[in-house]
Amino acid sequence: MERNEGQARPCSAPAGIDTLLVVDDDDEIRELLCEYLSESGYRVLAAASGGEMWQQLDEQPVHLLILDLMLPGEDGLSLCRQVQALNGPGVIMLSAKGTALDRIVGLEVGADDYLSKPFEPRELLARVKAVLRRAGATRARKQTEVINESTAPTCFASYRLDHAKRMLIQPNGNALLLPRSDYRVLAELLTAQNRVLSRDHLTRCAFARAHMPDDRSVDMCISRLRQHLKQGGERLQILTIRNEGYLFSVAANHAAL
Repeated sequence: MERNEGQARPCSAPAGIDTLLVVDDDDEIRELLCEYLSESGYRVLAAASGGEMWQQLDEQPVHLLILDLMLPGEDGLSLCRQVQALNGPGVIMLSAKGTALDRIVGLEVGADDYLSKPFEPRELLARVKAVLRRAGATRARKQTEVINESTAPTCFASYRLDHAKRMLIQPNGNALLLPRSDYRVLAELLTAQNRVLSRDHLTRCAFARAHMPDDRSVDMCISRLRQHLKQGGERLQILTIRNEGYLFSVAANHAAL
């Protein structure tokens, strides 16, 4: 895989079967996961390191990575960040570190979900299905957008959001490649057009999971987006609506450039 910024990988599996790639240096865990997920109807590949992961990604399309945090060489956080920057497959991160801060860090670098070891295999399977279901819904929505809007960018307050490249172009011309979660939150806020969106709704849109009481992932997305949108001044704000969620105060309109 040539790791160039913004490069997108095709994602299709033969006969409609989703392909998973388990990346874990523990031979026993890796083999058990591969066996369990294969029996659950998925095509499952395996890798014991980041190098083997990239080789597998070079050779065939993968829909979802199940990525261990602690790996020899590059760790899972670094690998997840690179995969996310390349618009690669979704990521479920596995780790023996299970504090709220560890989960937040994993989600912030682009993981779609985070599961602490030890875990019940059925829980992993449920999370795999949820992330793939979300990915399928996103693909369907993008196909509809292509048909209805010719992949036009969204323009608002001298900003431009390029949906094809996941780029936010600021009024001064700077182009920012948004993390997948930040892009999903911003796109959803723009679509809502002055309607309040709950944290639970935004969490499901960005991470394909329910919002938990100690989950600050969406709040961190909002914080980063506010920094990116400062050039819009007072006419462009993401407002916090107490006990309800967030509201984007400027309506968006689609325009082809």
